[in-house]
Amino acid sequence: MKDKQKSMNINSEEETMETMNANQEYTDSDAVEDVNESTTVNQEEQAVDMKDNSELSKLQAELEEQQQRVLRTQADFDNFRRRTQKEKEDLAKYASSLLITELLPVIDNFERALSTGTDNPEVSSYAKGVEMIFRQLEGVLKAEGLEEMNSVGQPFNPEFHQAIMQVESDEYEEGIVVEEVQKGYKLKDRVLRPAMVKVSS
Repeated sequence: MKDKQKSMNINSEEETMETMNANQEYTDSDAVEDVNESTTVNQEEQAVDMKDNSELSKLQAELEEQQQRVLRTQADFDNFRRRTQKEKEDLAKYASSLLITELLPVIDNFERALSTGTDNPEVSSYAKGVEMIFRQLEGVLKAEGLEEMNSVGQPFNPEFHQAIMQVESDEYEEGIVVEEVQKGYKLKDRVLRPAMVKVSS
């Protein structure tokens, strides 16, 4: 009986040991699987993080490019607006320049007509009437900003003068305007017609 009981105890111990070994193997196997699974998950997370970082960098670069494009467009628009405004102001300022340019030969002819004096009283009264008309025209043009340029005695300047001849002069140094053949005019601050002049050599 004791031998039988002893044998049962030994069998029971062996079963317990086998069960423990089996459990240990199962636990070891689970641990290996858990480690493998954890490594795989970490690698996947790192891959996702790298992909997210790459996409984020790409999106940031695109955003920066779009911001630069917006800034350039804004600058272009501001330049266009300023240029358009200046053109408008210039157009208003010099709107009459074409008409006045066409009238300059008329002014020249008026001056030529008035410079020919006469002793005849009938012609003299007629000349006074013409002079009054000329002064009226001159007043209108001055009100528009037309200004006669004084050239004689001034140093020759190609912006204001058109030299047609060089002459020797005892009165003036070299390069000075000695005679005005045709008057020059400015409209406000712009040269409308340069003066035709003779320059001392």
